[in-house]
Amino acid sequence: MSTPPSATVVHWAGNKPFPGTSNATAPVTNPATGHVTGRVALASVSDARAVIDTAATAFPTWRDTSLSKRTTILFRFRELLNERKSELAAIITAEHGKVLSDALGEISRGQEVVEFACGIAHLIKGGHTENASTNVDVHSVCQPLGPVAIISPFNFPAMVPMWFFPIAIAAGNTVVLKPSEKDPTASIWLAELWKEAGLPDGVFNVLQGDKAAVDALLTDPAIKAVSFVGSTPIAQYVYATGTATGKRVQALGGAKNHAIILPDADLDLAADAMVNAGFGSAGERCMAISVAVAVGDIADTLVDKIAERARSIVTGDGTRSSDMGPLVTAAHRAKVASYVDAGEAAGATIVLDGRGVQADGDADGFWLGPTLFDHVTPDMSIYTDEIFGPVLAVVRVASYDEALELINTNPFGNGTAIFTNDGGAARRFQNEVEVGMVGINVPIPVPMAYYSFGGWKASLFGDTHAHGTEGIHFFTRTKAITTRWLDPSHGGLNLGFPQNA
Repeated sequence: MSTPPSATVVHWAGNKPFPGTSNATAPVTNPATGHVTGRVALASVSDARAVIDTAATAFPTWRDTSLSKRTTILFRFRELLNERKSELAAIITAEHGKVLSDALGEISRGQEVVEFACGIAHLIKGGHTENASTNVDVHSVCQPLGPVAIISPFNFPAMVPMWFFPIAIAAGNTVVLKPSEKDPTASIWLAELWKEAGLPDGVFNVLQGDKAAVDALLTDPAIKAVSFVGSTPIAQYVYATGTATGKRVQALGGAKNHAIILPDADLDLAADAMVNAGFGSAGERCMAISVAVAVGDIADTLVDKIAERARSIVTGDGTRSSDMGPLVTAAHRAKVASYVDAGEAAGATIVLDGRGVQADGDADGFWLGPTLFDHVTPDMSIYTDEIFGPVLAVVRVASYDEALELINTNPFGNGTAIFTNDGGAARRFQNEVEVGMVGINVPIPVPMAYYSFGGWKASLFGDTHAHGTEGIHFFTRTKAITTRWLDPSHGGLNLGFPQNA
């Protein structure tokens, strides 16, 4: 079912591959070997126009398709995804580098949104008031927007698109997905699955490409809304450009996630959590913990426990029995390594250095092992910047108040956590911290699909978070309809049992 590794990954429009007219391509690389395994098409403006037109043409029919038929297709997509997710996981590992178990976990979290969207009929049913005024009834309806765009990042090529497209499609919109050019094949696999599930032509489309494709989606008037996940500078650009052309935009940006460890915490639990949240998926997660804030006199013990666990991590090819895979590209590996260099030069204590890791994999893979810094201060670049790699910084503070101030003065507000056995401290923290997603003894507090995902401050541009009820609101708009009928009408006889259609 999946595109062969040696092939060029092209666009998808009208339920079939669309090569486009541009001859421009970019390499697709296996991060565990460093070898180019294929190419991906880079859309021209005319290619983007053709894919967008396909979505626009399909919209009126899909909008008018009954909820029963829409949800039947969605349920079928869910079943097919569940049966074949190992195929998709293998594609993700081959192009992103994360280990297979992590890729399967990504798919399962995305599938939660598919299952949430299967209940769309209840979530968009509107309201009704009879006799609001004399012989006047009022009711509301939720209607789709039209063609919508999803611009997704490299680190979750399946999960992040699934935060958006199940709800958008279930609500009656058509979709153009623009995946990362670093790992594009998962998008085509998902498109093929939608076709097999019975989704009509043009409802789900894929536009491969780079900035030219992004700009086309942001400026084309046929696109009514844009969902974006990526770095904060690009999120700002997407939000400003999209809203300037009258679109709805939800742009989820970067993060610098802190975890506070209080003196009363279970330090073994906290150390496990810091390793899992700091080094899982090689730190390429917007919800990764990159700063451990040790409160009081526990820092030495905590650092020792983290280092002991991190040394046992096997870095290697994700198809083998490794714990952590490579970074996604050679350029990104070099960037992360430069931050390690900078932290060492700035005077932070490097407890564990991943630059020279002996990986279980090809010598040309983009390897960088778990890296642990101690005695990090807020003026260092390893603290201020989102590194997006397996680098964990330990900051030592004297009190809870000092730790809270670190988080609340940080420009990002995506995720955070506190480790404590004190319920009062936890309750105070969840109330006072200025962050969108909070974990209490939970290091990566990604909410379930029926809640909404998103941060505060520079981690979000726009007013709407992903999935949950906010996702429903983003992909629909409400009409209020006031009705008066002076003469009742009578239908003919029909004694058959009423059916959905």
